[in-house]
Amino acid sequence: MDDRPGTACVVSDDRLTGYNFGPSHPMAPIRVDLAMELATELGVVGDDLRRVGSKAADDDLIATVHTPAYIEAVRAVSADPSVPNLAAGLGTDDNPTFADMHTAGALIVGASVEAARRVWTGQSLRALNVCGGLHHAMPDRASGFCVYNDVAVAIRWLLDNGAQRVAYVDVDAHHGDGVQQIFYDDPRVLTVSLHETPQTLFPGTGVATEIGTDDGIGTAVNVALPPGTSDAGWLRAYHAVVPQLVGEFKPDVLVTQQGCDSHMDDPLTNLMLSVDGQRASYLALRDLAEEVCAGRWVGFGGGGYAVLDVVPRSWAHLMAIVAGRPIELDTPTPPAWREHVVALKSGGMAPQRMTDGRSTSYRDWREGYDPASWLDRQILATRNALFPLYGLDPMP
Repeated sequence: MDDRPGTACVVSDDRLTGYNFGPSHPMAPIRVDLAMELATELGVVGDDLRRVGSKAADDDLIATVHTPAYIEAVRAVSADPSVPNLAAGLGTDDNPTFADMHTAGALIVGASVEAARRVWTGQSLRALNVCGGLHHAMPDRASGFCVYNDVAVAIRWLLDNGAQRVAYVDVDAHHGDGVQQIFYDDPRVLTVSLHETPQTLFPGTGVATEIGTDDGIGTAVNVALPPGTSDAGWLRAYHAVVPQLVGEFKPDVLVTQQGCDSHMDDPLTNLMLSVDGQRASYLALRDLAEEVCAGRWVGFGGGGYAVLDVVPRSWAHLMAIVAGRPIELDTPTPPAWREHVVALKSGGMAPQRMTDGRSTSYRDWREGYDPASWLDRQILATRNALFPLYGLDPMP
């Protein structure tokens, strides 16, 4: 591990992949190992993106978001996984119990808080925890493969240590419901989620009219994307909503979740992005951090269940962008990495290049609104709900 000051770091520890729901569960830890392996072989992890360590979060830190009773419930199923706690969401198909579940979750929380700490203290300008991004967990229960909400704990740490405003942008295919719920009435946190419509995908929330409550009205932003949305539509939606609202919010730091389950090959979702489009989204988030908060950027992984062909390439691109050295799309994947993927597949092909060969061009919102387009109607619904609160015109 490298603890020297520098521009960018990835918080990484072999113990983080102990967050493992079992061999039949879609959230396979091998996806993180393959992403780190690919990024390392491509020369991304090194001087420009230092690998740094962390320690497990203690109960007091986890309790800044989660209830003591829930933490105790996680500890109980960790000690005896044969006894589920369904009221706490522990022992369901989404969140099967496993030995040392508490420790595994606490390690991810600790890594995410370490990423936030390094950015906030100036030790790094950009920091990433690809094992993090467990955005569905609620204060009193597990949900959607997420036991502890490491993202929310990291944001709470930033607030408790002097940050006045934090903007959170979630590009996972699933709505970032846990983070939104935890800060729904907090005017210091802007939560932005671009996700597949709740009409067709878990968790069934995230419509445009969810805008916050009490003092937090106007600080929850949701763009519900139609199933089948591809690179052009996704980028159109992002650029029509996110830069304007985040710019008006004026955060001290940008926190982002980069679940790559928006890919067309993902088995759990219905969006149609490519690796090329996901890379374009990461570049847009980098630019946003530079424009609104002097480059301060804390990033996380998240969902992504095409674990061999998609997740490693997408997150290697993410790591390279965090490092300040984006990988060219036509870059070949390293032969040794390909051999590892083929062995895991027991034959077949591994991705040959860091691209899916797709265009990332899109039609700018300022070029006009199409009322016949489901996507455009969703974009306008979000703009109508939020833009007037910030003194912005919702129409093109």
